[in-house]
Amino acid sequence: MYEKQNHVLNVIDFKTTQHNTIFVKVAGYDAILGKEFEGEVKFVSGMPFGDLIHHQRSSLSPDSRQFVRENLLKRYNAGEFN
Repeated sequence: MYEKQNHVLNVIDFKTTQHNTIFVKVAGYDAILGKEFEGEVKFVSGMPFGDLIHHQRSSLSPDSRQFVRENLLKRYNAGEFN
């Protein structure tokens, strides 16, 4: 019997620039593709950007990409990157 794997997201580090842009380095696991990933997402005016979560440029499965985006937005809105 196989155990169902879930998506995983770990925040490795984050940094705020003098222009109030927050860069968040992450690593995780895409359960759909069965592979680990690493990347960076930046927050500008509360919105996340980056190839990792971009709908056309991401190497993640659509499900994992959405998981990463929603998870980081939730953490951002909770003040974890202040």
